[in-house]
Order: sequence, then structure tokens, then C-alpha cells
Amino acid sequence: MFKMIYKNKEMIWDLAYNDFSTKYAGSSFGIFWAFIQPVITILVYWCVFQFGLKSTPPVEDVAYILWFATGMVPWFFFSDAVNAVTNCLLEYSYLVKKVVFNIELLPIVKIISTLIVHVAFIVLLFIISFITGNRISFYSIQLIYYLVCMIALVYAIGLVTSALILFFRDLGQIVSIILQIGVWATPIIWPYTTVPEKFRWIVKLNPVFYVVEGYRNCFFQEKWFFEKPVLTSYFWVVAIICLFVGKMVFQKMKPQFADVL
Repeated sequence: MFKMIYKNKEMIWDLAYNDFSTKYAGSSFGIFWAFIQPVITILVYWCVFQFGLKSTPPVEDVAYILWFATGMVPWFFFSDAVNAVTNCLLEYSYLVKKVVFNIELLPIVKIISTLIVHVAFIVLLFIISFITGNRISFYSIQLIYYLVCMIALVYAIGLVTSALILFFRDLGQIVSIILQIGVWATPIIWPYTTVPEKFRWIVKLNPVFYVVEGYRNCFFQEKWFFEKPVLTSYFWVVAIICLFVGKMVFQKMKPQFADVL
């Protein structure tokens, strides 16, 4: 897989950049719209919970907006990437029908396209951290690791959803609904410590929890990923199983892709 990506790296980047730039080509403000909606979402939630509902910061000496944004930013990437990868074969149907093109690269293209916006939001997190007086430490280098975690999870999920949606077009709506539920089921807006300790293991079954907490570890909780060996092992077991199942489903259905498009 990595050999295939390296061999086609220039083509993947060209397709990803073209995908990103053409998405907003018809609007007056262009790529501005890729950033404004998530920023407004963060600001609205922040105002509602901190000023409207008078929520106190879950972590002492950490501004509520930083705590909230470090959970919301990785979720934006996960949600947008899963939606994009799910529809990638439909969107690039003309490439799917080309026998010479390796269509397993299309999910990678969509992930990189979404990653461009996410990198900008990581910069925003550092800005928020600086403005709120939070110390930026060496722990933030772990963001690279957690990005790899998220990409692996999205790619594994996307292999399944992108293949199945060709045969069951309603899957796109189902995925969107699941993601809407997921933002509330994942401790992004609420701290997982509010759950009774004996039930917290249920919250931790969600693999996105691992990444969200990882982002917070990078900015203010200051913990290395290897300090949580059980949770780290669980995440990668889930990701590898999903990847194995995804590859199996994708390869089994691949010969029929061109016929159903």
C-alpha cells in the first residue's frame, strides 16, 4: 500500500489539490468557505456553552474555547473526510471505469484534500492556545502521530463505505446521520469524566475518543500516547481490523464497480 502511494505520489497530490481548489471554484470567496463554517460552529458552541449555559472549563487553568476547539477540530476532519471518502467513487466515476487507474488511491486523494483544511485549523489551535495564555510544549509534536491515527481510521472506514454506496445509494444519508449522532456521543462538547467511572469504558470504545483526547494531550493535558498502552493498543487493533475488513470488501466488490456506475 505504502509503495503504491509513494509510486503515485505526484498524481495523488495533483488530484488532491485539484479536488480542493475546484470545490469552491464557483463561489466569490473561494476557499474562504472551507474555513468560515467550522470557525462559526466553534464560536457559536463556545458562546452558547460558556456564556449562555455558564459552563465551567472541564480542565483547571485551561480556557473553555481551547478545551472545546481541541475536540472539535479533529472531529471536523474525521467527519468531513469520512463523508468525502464515502462518495469518492461516485464523484470520480470516470476514473473508476478506467481499467488502468488504481481506484484504491481515490480515498487517499479525498483524505489529503480534506487534510489541507485541517492543517490550517491546527495552526488555529496554536493561535488559540497562545492567545489564552496556554503554554505550548514539546508534547504538541504528537499531533503528527494522531494525524496518522485519524488517516488510518478514515481510510479503513472509507474502503467499506465507498464500495457499499455504489450498491446502496442511501448509505450516504445514513453515514451523515451517524456522524451527527457521533459528535454528541464523543466527548467533544462534554467531558467524559461526567460519566460514572464504571461506565467510562463504553465511551472509550469509540476510536475517535482516542484521537480527541490525544489532541488535548498535545495542547494542555501533556501526556504521551505511550503512557496509555491499553487505549493505544485498542485503537490500533480496531483500526487494523477495520482496514482488513475494508480491503476485503473493496476487493470483492471492485469487479462490479464499473457495472453499477
